[in-house]
Amino acid sequence: MIKQFLLIAVWALFLSACTTVKKENKERVVITKTTLQDKIAGGWAGKMLGVAYGVPTEFKALGEIYEKPINWQPSAVIRSQWEDDIYVQLTFMETMDKYGRDAPAKKYQELLAKADYKLWHANVQARKNFHDSIFPPQSGHPDYNLHADDIDFQIEADYIGFMCPGMPQTINKMVDKIGHIMNYGEGVYGGAFIASLYAEAYMQSDILKIINKALLSIPIESDYSKIIQDVIAWYKQYPTDWRKTWRELESKWRPLNICEAGKKFNIDAKLNGAYIVLGLLYGEGDFDKTLEITTRCGQDSDCNPSNAAAVLGVVKGFSGLPTAYQEAVKQMGDSLFLHTSYSFNTAVKKTMGYAFEIISENEGEIMDTTVVVNIQKPVALPMEDAFPGITLSKRLTIDKEKQSEWNIRGAWTIDKENTALYSNKAGDEISLTFDGTGISIEGWWVKDGGKADIYVDGIWKRTIDCFFYYAEQEHRGINIYHILNLPQGNHTIRLVVKGEKRAESTGTIIGITGAVVYKTVP
Repeated sequence: MIKQFLLIAVWALFLSACTTVKKENKERVVITKTTLQDKIAGGWAGKMLGVAYGVPTEFKALGEIYEKPINWQPSAVIRSQWEDDIYVQLTFMETMDKYGRDAPAKKYQELLAKADYKLWHANVQARKNFHDSIFPPQSGHPDYNLHADDIDFQIEADYIGFMCPGMPQTINKMVDKIGHIMNYGEGVYGGAFIASLYAEAYMQSDILKIINKALLSIPIESDYSKIIQDVIAWYKQYPTDWRKTWRELESKWRPLNICEAGKKFNIDAKLNGAYIVLGLLYGEGDFDKTLEITTRCGQDSDCNPSNAAAVLGVVKGFSGLPTAYQEAVKQMGDSLFLHTSYSFNTAVKKTMGYAFEIISENEGEIMDTTVVVNIQKPVALPMEDAFPGITLSKRLTIDKEKQSEWNIRGAWTIDKENTALYSNKAGDEISLTFDGTGISIEGWWVKDGGKADIYVDGIWKRTIDCFFYYAEQEHRGINIYHILNLPQGNHTIRLVVKGEKRAESTGTIIGITGAVVYKTVP
């Protein structure tokens, strides 16, 4: 495969020289349709194999290396059928199938919001926002989504890269629209970086060059770019010891995960993105080694090997994967992913079709046995910072010993687990005075959830709706309201139960489980 690709590259240079007059300053590369399909299949297979490999370890190592044995058989790839790494982005592809690639972001959000599967973090907030009439790009904005920097778009932007060989500018146009459904800033950059890795993986096999090229698609001043550059520097410093690089990474970065501030759990896009790069560099192109290292880095250790393995899948092509892995994927080739109309085989076929469309639209050519790709120079996305200087001040819980921190008025009841206060009586209030620049109130999204008014420093801010029962899922201990970027100092937040509900709700309950207070540092 590598020899074949080198021959194609030589032909591409020749073709470029022949078309210089017609396509001035344009680099054009020829890829056989067979090679293109093989690489698309390799990307999807790598995605499936990686998530299946890592899922038993997911969030089992928090701020530490996962050192336990990893029991793996290729047949376990069947697990990928039930993973959000796959089915969420297939929902976006189904949106394209039904409404076209140029469908507005709101339509993509709608199909995500109405899909019959469970969601978490930035994705579930995007779902809630849709049902609360908050649409893109506000649905991913930090004012309405405390998960803006989370990993969600990073793990579901693969399809964009798979269908855009050598076209990072086209990738970023798609990223800008889809990524802001659920993310902002670093969370969007994660999707852009990952998708751009695939775009370059079609063109060459040198992992370091692929990474450096993908970095050009995101702002150099972003923390996401800086953390990846650090991993590269440490790799050069410790080329044979990935654990040293991992420790350097934890020591310098271990960035605050805003939505889970004060916890070891970290679903921040850039930290987990750094683990992907660490695994790719130290994996040295070996599929099994890359899977193991990326998984052992911990935290979201099914998503990260899934992305890393997909990069290698595009580089090597499906035919270049270990034979046992090829056979395992073929065995489930027609099995549908959860709540989608897609299987591995249909994902490859549809991606191929969209790749033809995108190549043609970008001054490329589709011929009988080959495609000519008009290579684009990367252009970085605009700089966005969701949470500038924001860090944890303190985390407050609800329990009998600490209720003195809260000012409670009315008939609030403590739950059996002694972890939440709840009320459904109109006029009941709970308030908290805090010293900082922001606060997140955590509580319940439930099928009998009701409405409440929020006041900050005596000023009404918003009516929140705590009903949530989609895909038979509820959330207890989730951000139900937040406000950031307040002036440093003492502030009071007050929640007043309205005793009202939306039509779908079976009650008017408001549940409070705690609060996170933030401060701002230079």
